[in-house]
Amino acid sequence: MPEAAHSISVEAVLKQFNTSPRGLSEEEASRKLEQYGFNQLDTAPPVSPWKLLVQQFANVLIITLLVATVLSAFLGHGIEAIAIAVIVLFAVLLGFIQEYRAEKSIEALRRMAAPASRVIRDGVEKLIPSQEVVPGDIVVLATGDRIPADARLVEAVNLRTDEAALTGESLPAEKEASAMLSPQTSVGDRRNMVFSGTSVVYGRGLAVVTATGMQTEFGRIAGMLSQVKVEKTPLQKNLDKVGASLARAALVIVALIVALGIFRGQPFIEILIFGIALAVAVVPEALPAVVTISLALGVQRMVKRNALMRRLPAVETLGSTTVICSDKTGTLTRDEMTVRRLYAGAISATVSGSGYKPEGAITSEIGDGSLAHPFNALLEAGVLCNDSHLEESEKGEWGITGDPTEAALIVAARKAGLDEAALQQRYPRIDEEPFDSATKRMVTVHRFGGSTFAVVKGAPEVILPSCSDYLDASGELKPFDSTVREEAVRQADSMGQEALRVLAVARKENASISDFSDGLTFLGLFGMIDPPRSEAAEAVERCIAAGIRPVMITGDHPVTAQAVARELGILRNDKVVTGAELEAMDDEALSQAAGSVAVFARVSPEHKLRLVQALQQRGEVVAMTGDGVNDAPALKRADIGISMGIAGTDVSREASAMTLLDDNFATIVSAIEEGRGIYDNIKKYLTYLLSSNIGELGLMAGATLFGLPLPLTAVQILYVNLATDGLPALALAVDPADHDIMRRPPNDQKRGIFTRTVMALMLAGGIWSTAVNLLLFQWARHSGRSLDEAMTMTFVSLVLIQFFKAYNFRSEREHVFTNLFSNRWLNLAIVWELAVLFAIIYVPALAAPFGTFMMPFSDWLIVLGGALTVVPVIELVKWFIRKGWIGS
Repeated sequence: MPEAAHSISVEAVLKQFNTSPRGLSEEEASRKLEQYGFNQLDTAPPVSPWKLLVQQFANVLIITLLVATVLSAFLGHGIEAIAIAVIVLFAVLLGFIQEYRAEKSIEALRRMAAPASRVIRDGVEKLIPSQEVVPGDIVVLATGDRIPADARLVEAVNLRTDEAALTGESLPAEKEASAMLSPQTSVGDRRNMVFSGTSVVYGRGLAVVTATGMQTEFGRIAGMLSQVKVEKTPLQKNLDKVGASLARAALVIVALIVALGIFRGQPFIEILIFGIALAVAVVPEALPAVVTISLALGVQRMVKRNALMRRLPAVETLGSTTVICSDKTGTLTRDEMTVRRLYAGAISATVSGSGYKPEGAITSEIGDGSLAHPFNALLEAGVLCNDSHLEESEKGEWGITGDPTEAALIVAARKAGLDEAALQQRYPRIDEEPFDSATKRMVTVHRFGGSTFAVVKGAPEVILPSCSDYLDASGELKPFDSTVREEAVRQADSMGQEALRVLAVARKENASISDFSDGLTFLGLFGMIDPPRSEAAEAVERCIAAGIRPVMITGDHPVTAQAVARELGILRNDKVVTGAELEAMDDEALSQAAGSVAVFARVSPEHKLRLVQALQQRGEVVAMTGDGVNDAPALKRADIGISMGIAGTDVSREASAMTLLDDNFATIVSAIEEGRGIYDNIKKYLTYLLSSNIGELGLMAGATLFGLPLPLTAVQILYVNLATDGLPALALAVDPADHDIMRRPPNDQKRGIFTRTVMALMLAGGIWSTAVNLLLFQWARHSGRSLDEAMTMTFVSLVLIQFFKAYNFRSEREHVFTNLFSNRWLNLAIVWELAVLFAIIYVPALAAPFGTFMMPFSDWLIVLGGALTVVPVIELVKWFIRKGWIGS
């Protein structure tokens, strides 16, 4: 097996790939193209749309609804059959569209490849399509280039690359061709390598290609992405169980009713039709519609709050989320370097504001008056020794061109009222020495009047030893003696411990570009960081209050990750696990770490995926946020993947279930609130629906078992089912959320929808309905009323009880009079259904097919009184729930 390219010398790599600095010959390149194939990512075989469509019918509930459609048509109920068929079609098409779009993840990854690349072949530089780059090619790199393949650096001059999309590192990676690293070195630390899909932000270089296509780091991610299995949401799993259970119940009911009818000597066709009607009543035809409408309306509300859902079922998953695994860069932080601290004239100062927007203030430890001399000199020098530019868009948004670290210095100067353009014009640059990773410094020489001066910025350990004096608080030159030097070192160390990146700045009068061995005037230190988003800390706090554990998983350095996590409130102790430590863990150790550690740093895409899987194996419902290519496999594997809409890559967005349109971590909290509300409403609907079905079944089964006449006709059963499964149920699907929804723990997917409280309410409502209607039917028959009148009274009572239950089931805990009429859609639905009920009883054209009797007012009072008794019964159960006597 060949040695890893980053762990051996350049000469060894050239030999390994049978190439030289002159590059491959055209003949050799052609041979390698045949051997390795095109430099592009593989795509899965095209998925047949017909196959995806057929797969949507592999669902018990859908199959049951199709049977119900056929049976409804057979019974002559064409309108109901058409309605069910439309619902089925809508659910099937929705699932088809979701799955078809989900297959675009790898295609988005392919689009990140560079369209053309500059390579050296036969000693001549030429431009070729990137897909024709092969291992052994010598690639020419310059500022702004997209790197076409993974490559080992042969030459690097001040080379820095943006690897944020691959590693999550917020700062440009500094490259060094001569480095030889351990084979175990993580991708983010391979400073002698460049990687496919990343870009050059500074400098130039040459590199020998070591991997193309699926063998690159991007390729490995694509491979993982294609192998990730998307799990069903808790709601989908629960509804599958409900559908299967109800389908079995329907078959049992048909068999039981038919058997009892035959045993009692009833006509076979009559009892068969009645059994089929009852079975159809058991099946919740409106279930897919209610779920879909509830989710769709929730999605519309979420878009207004800057959360875009790509997959409707994932909305519900938000309500069950127990852990949010968040990337750091661009998600919890702004991905905009910001100066936080200054040190000049032996005085410290803090800088307010964050990001590239030049708003904020600089406050020193002894008052603002001290800023006049040492801090202005430091800020001016930071602007002059600088190649970045700050820009404001037409929309008022601030951005940069150039290195983010240098841009932060310009923003800090703007906060002090300095104009970089005026400074650069006043002190024109006449010479420069670009930053070099070997010298760790950058030098610029400027003209002022008839003299010159030079500014140097770089690592403190490089700059401080060359300083002989410094500017004190009054602007006077003082000796940079050991005491002052030690204090400067202490300040730099202090900034470093706060995860700030530290730059030292010095100046020298009348100096040439090479005269920097000594005699420098120390101007001060900049301490900067990619700061947390201002709203992220509050969002983290709200997540914790809602019982959701935030976990940071980042490719950035441990010290930086630790500081940001501590500032946001994510880190409750100092424990940080690195990718190298994670790599050494077995599954058991990883599971323990996943359950207790809040920060994982310097991790690879494989590590992120392992962590998500480890959390899921612990029973957690995992949301994963991210914006880079490196996040895509974990985004797809998570129960809900959340990508960034502004800073995110196409790959991360295609792999995710939700996109934050404002890249705001706080938006996740709003989305979770919507998800919980939607889940609660689906529970309300199912509680109401199944309680109603229990009442219907109990009534019919009780009458059959006690040898009574059937209390409802087949048409009445179907109407009751249609009325109660229809508009009132749909109205419950859009019920306003409870006021304490974000102060409750997440929904437990292990318990599913049918918790003890749900079962108690459902059974209480269903059993009481059965008892009231059986007693009413028997009393009516023995009170001198005809069978038609007794059946009509029972029919009306059953409908009214279910309408009362609709209001009762709006909350599992709060009493029915809490915001009684706050759901206007439920109010309108009940008014409409009551109007239809009156029409069925009093309009002769409808009364005949429904077999109803024109009830007198006295009968209405009796029926209404009996139906109302369900309200105190259910309220008594709620009282038990509030007391804790019925567990959740």
